[in-house]
Amino acid sequence: MPPPVDIVKVAIEWPGANAQLIEMDQKRALSSIIREVCDGWSLSGSEQFALRYADGPQLYITEQSRSEIKNGTILRLAISPARAARQLLERIQSHGIDARLEALKELAKLSADPTFAAEFINMEGIGTLARLVESGTHFGEMLAFTLTAFLELMDHGIVSWDLISLSFIKQIAGYVNQPMVDVSILQRSLAILESMVLNSHSLYHRVAQEITVGQLIGHLSNQEIQTYAIALINALFLKAPEDRRQEEYTNPLEQPLTEMASTLAQKHLRSIILNHVIRGNRPIKAEMAHQLYVLQVLTFNLLEERMMTKMDPNDQAQRDIIFELRRIAFDGENDPTGTEKRKAMYTKDYKMLGFTNHVNPAMDFTQTPPGMLALDNMLYLAKVHQDTYIRIVLENSSREDKHECPFGRCAIELTRMLCEILQVGELPNEGCNDYHPMFFTHDRAWEEFFCVCIQLLNKTWKEMRATAEDFNKVMQVVREQITRALAMKPSSLDQLKNKLRGLNYSEILRLRQSERMSQDDFQSPPIIELRERIQPEILELIKQQRLNRLCEGSCFRKLGNRRRQEKFWFCRLSLNHKVLHYGDLDESPQGEVPFELLSDKIPVSDIKSVVTGKDCPHMKEKSALKQNKEVLELAFSVLYDPDETLNFVAPNKYEYCIWTDGLCALLGREMGSDLTRSDLDTLISMEMKLRLLDLENITIPEAPPPVPKEPSSYNFTYNYS
Repeated sequence: MPPPVDIVKVAIEWPGANAQLIEMDQKRALSSIIREVCDGWSLSGSEQFALRYADGPQLYITEQSRSEIKNGTILRLAISPARAARQLLERIQSHGIDARLEALKELAKLSADPTFAAEFINMEGIGTLARLVESGTHFGEMLAFTLTAFLELMDHGIVSWDLISLSFIKQIAGYVNQPMVDVSILQRSLAILESMVLNSHSLYHRVAQEITVGQLIGHLSNQEIQTYAIALINALFLKAPEDRRQEEYTNPLEQPLTEMASTLAQKHLRSIILNHVIRGNRPIKAEMAHQLYVLQVLTFNLLEERMMTKMDPNDQAQRDIIFELRRIAFDGENDPTGTEKRKAMYTKDYKMLGFTNHVNPAMDFTQTPPGMLALDNMLYLAKVHQDTYIRIVLENSSREDKHECPFGRCAIELTRMLCEILQVGELPNEGCNDYHPMFFTHDRAWEEFFCVCIQLLNKTWKEMRATAEDFNKVMQVVREQITRALAMKPSSLDQLKNKLRGLNYSEILRLRQSERMSQDDFQSPPIIELRERIQPEILELIKQQRLNRLCEGSCFRKLGNRRRQEKFWFCRLSLNHKVLHYGDLDESPQGEVPFELLSDKIPVSDIKSVVTGKDCPHMKEKSALKQNKEVLELAFSVLYDPDETLNFVAPNKYEYCIWTDGLCALLGREMGSDLTRSDLDTLISMEMKLRLLDLENITIPEAPPPVPKEPSSYNFTYNYS
């Protein structure tokens, strides 16, 4: 007979004594259980004790968290959070340096526990730590532990960052500005400043005035603190007021970080990042990739103002830009003296330039997006790549009318398309690492990207022998060419050009045809019947592959308020498919994690269902974070008895499909992800082609042939990677 669901069997340890094995009744008050445990070891004052986990983070167990205790868990009897907080507060204020160091070391570890943190904060513990930092008397390990504890305590969100004093900010900024500071202190100082900026509008201004661009850029050459430095740069960039984002200074390295987005500052930053981070001698880890992605997004978001600015047809300065485009294209031809003749010539020239409105081309730029950003791109091409600009314009003006590529219309639509592809104006997605190295290789990467793409568009137009009626078809092909090339992650603009050369119109047609084969081939009734016969064994093959991947396991990142201090956990299915093992890790593993290191487990028989997206409990808690749309698409949860959940956020879409499909297969339910549908179509097409090929190779003998055997079964192992 199975044990009652409210009873869990645990072991409880106490230093110097044999462990107690008890059956914990989850309906019984926790204080009563602790009293019974204390009596077993003849300990008085049970109210001064509490239970903690013996493994992992060793968190305190409360009435709210006790439901997470599983059968076989090892617990430890410890002094209560309030008593521990009081003792540590006394010890960190003691005169003995060794005693204070040990106390701060223990405090740094305990501060991650929300129960202990609440008690320590209630005793004015954060104020005590702040005064220790402000005194400037702590150095080395002692200071590092102090800053770690302070950051962990503030991260619980119990105390507002607005309460931090200016002297504390100056002291922390001083550590960042000093040339010779221990790496651990620098890391924590940068992390504290980042949290200040992200969590308090008033502190943003104070921090930005204390730190200069040059001081932060100087830290990017140190591989141990690069990520922290870029994270702070991103935070300041993100919170910078709109009216401070486009200013330039004569010496950008000495400017305050309120001007982080100035053009000159970005040039220095881009060069350092390219040489010391992207082209450094260490592989780029997930957190650094995320910070580079965020910086890329924030840099492109500087274009949003121009993208959303309509052209004023009555603004002479803006109209002069269009006149300049005409002048460069047609080599400054002398204008006729008469007003009517001049107007007629302008209309003819604007038509040759490919504007939709030949009389007043300013009207072409009144739609947002792309607004004035399109005109900026066109002017950059005309001035910086003048030969290319003139060639495109004159080449098309000399074609037959029906085949000319309208430069103006194409440039405007291309600018809108590039804004969509690179998501200009959108906030960075939490957990996304999709940065493009080539955008860090040029000071005017956006404009150069446009110049490459407008030449591609002109080339594709010719390859398609397009007319005005084909405009939308050409733009669809060009979008596909660009997105396919970007997916290859070219490391430079020259590499992008090479990728695009290989993706000409003929290649796009070939790729489309190849990808459609699984959908369009084999539509006759006999072939459809064969497909239906093959499908079950292919589904079983995919199911086994998914389960094998679950047995190998995957690493997941814990989402918190501070991405810079990444915490990981690992989950894998037992080889007999009966138990899910999981546990916390200090760092992302390089290979398979042994079952012995995964302290927690869930019997598969206890799993009730798998939910995804907004139905996940941990996504309902984060519903206010609108920028976490991508996280929402990667979230799933395992619901198991009794009313417990194990929450996941997959590192990417592939792992999401593998795990959700695998868990569905484990529970005997249909696998319905896009990946499974794609695999199913691909493998069925492969098997059908093999079988049809066998039939084609049959030699028909003169005598009546024997009854053919059933085609061979699907017998190769498929490994999706």
